[in-house]
Amino acid sequence: MSIINTKARKIQPTHPGEMLREDFMPDYGLTTKKLAEGLGVSRQTVNELLREHRAITPAMALRLSRLFGNTPEFWLNAQRAVDLWNVQTAYKN
Repeated sequence: MSIINTKARKIQPTHPGEMLREDFMPDYGLTTKKLAEGLGVSRQTVNELLREHRAITPAMALRLSRLFGNTPEFWLNAQRAVDLWNVQTAYKN
């Protein structure tokens, strides 16, 4: 038996940048500089992610998963939820 969710989501999903900023960085004691070094990207790239001005790409998802020990799918699914929310919200108007 499957349960079908027919109700629209009412709360915007959490952007992966917010997850990094509010959960992962404090838990791991990371600064923007240390996170950039760990990912092998520029501080500007990390800042854009943290400010939610940049989306998680498959390449970035792989880098994040290797750094934090989770899966690329975790990061891509979080980004997909945000992207879908943005499109659905835009089409409601």
